[in-house]
Amino acid sequence: MQNYSHPCFVEITLISAQDLRLASSVFCRRRRLRPFITITTTYSDKQLKVYKTKVDEKGGVNPTWGDKFQLPLDQTFFHIRKSGIYLQLYTKHLLMGNTQLGWCLIPVSDIVGGLIPMGSTQFLSYRLRDRDGSRGHGVVNVAVKLEGNPPTPCPPRLEMTAEGNVSDMVIGIPVKMLPERNEFSQGHVGAGC
Repeated sequence: MQNYSHPCFVEITLISAQDLRLASSVFCRRRRLRPFITITTTYSDKQLKVYKTKVDEKGGVNPTWGDKFQLPLDQTFFHIRKSGIYLQLYTKHLLMGNTQLGWCLIPVSDIVGGLIPMGSTQFLSYRLRDRDGSRGHGVVNVAVKLEGNPPTPCPPRLEMTAEGNVSDMVIGIPVKMLPERNEFSQGHVGAGC
């Protein structure tokens, strides 16, 4: 019988970051950045072991690490929509402790949702977010490879709506609907927008 507690793992390499910026204040105008990243896998509200890169002492606003980590994953990770790999970028200060520069989340869909086969490396870049989730400064570059036994497919979960109805949950960004345009109403055929 196969052990399904950790059927696979994700190998993540923290390559680099670009255009980092420290929030300006009177106390940190001339501080140099000494960035590092913490990595945590999240399964909904459950967090697991925290991993940490080395501190880049020389890269400043464009640090490089090349640190590689293997994060064990179980089937639960692939079947919960809120699963992902949470990256937090900090700068290390000797006197004032660590200051967060930003964070990003690598969603489970980016790890298994692409057309990249198991064992192949995907190079991904993510814009950093500020603490409140708003758009931050900088980009982090990673390489992700899924290895081991492939995750088993799971049928889509049905969730209860506020009205008590069962429906498929759809996650997306709302867009403003434009009025329908009829290409023939413009007086000529084949005209683009």
